[in-house]
Amino acid sequence: MEFGGKTGETTGGRLHRPLLVLAGAMAVLLVVSALGLLFDHRTLVNAPLWAKPFKFTVSIGLYALTLAWLLGLLTRFRRTGWWLGTVFAVGISTDLALLVWQILIRDRPLHFNVETPGDVLIDNVLATGAFTAWAATAAVVVLLLFQKLPDRALASALRWGTGFAVVGMGLALMMFSPTPPQEALLDAGVHPPMVGGHTVGLPDGGPGLPLLGWSTVGGDLRIPHFVGIHAIQALPLLALALAALARRYPVLSSDLVRRRLVWTGAVGYAGLLALVTWQALRGQSIVRPDFWTLSAAAGLIAIVAAGAALSLRSPRVHALTEF
Repeated sequence: MEFGGKTGETTGGRLHRPLLVLAGAMAVLLVVSALGLLFDHRTLVNAPLWAKPFKFTVSIGLYALTLAWLLGLLTRFRRTGWWLGTVFAVGISTDLALLVWQILIRDRPLHFNVETPGDVLIDNVLATGAFTAWAATAAVVVLLLFQKLPDRALASALRWGTGFAVVGMGLALMMFSPTPPQEALLDAGVHPPMVGGHTVGLPDGGPGLPLLGWSTVGGDLRIPHFVGIHAIQALPLLALALAALARRYPVLSSDLVRRRLVWTGAVGYAGLLALVTWQALRGQSIVRPDFWTLSAAAGLIAIVAAGAALSLRSPRVHALTEF
């Protein structure tokens, strides 16, 4: 990464090299994990041993590429952005190295495992890496607030998407609280081998969706975490799709209309994140929604549809304040 200019900021238009290296490493590990799923039939906590490495490489690879692109858009505080991206890459790389060591080499659970002093150390280092990545992403959100991008719809999508990603990372903290049975053991002075879990209302390791592993019999806190962190891709993709469709549909040629639609998408995404969080905390499986979940989903769809219809009205109205 080059530095230049009187302020010492990085030159514009360059993708973040450490994040690109991280994405490349994830591509290699993805291929290895796919082969592991095909030819290695070992399991860990009733799931394929290679399932977690496969999921993490896909998620982190996409996230690293997206963050590298976002940092390349910075017109101010570029050096700060470069260091934040590097901090993110180091924190997540540390967690991936621990994943390989703990799961693929030691054949032991990665998360929530406090059975031995070594497991506790790994769990603490893992949490440090995750918090470091979370803090770096939160700081990128702040930097994006001070950027002037030519496409205001895309600017809104970037800010909302990155903000929701920070919320999604924060939601992961709920998984690390002791479950009621674990709390009872701790209160009785017994040291449980696992503290925390993905599943609400049931122990981890029950029936789950293929590959994803999300519980089909109870609530699963991985779902709101997943939905939240990938807003960083979903909302900018919405803005880019609207810009592409503007060539065919003249109404979308208005920056104001596209920005309204992005705001509508952000409201819908916030509602979806709240809905899946509420569903998980009630111990309800994503594949077995009850009447109240379906009613809330229907209401959310209606709100988004109404918002989209209003957004497509004539753009000759007063400009919205920029987010």
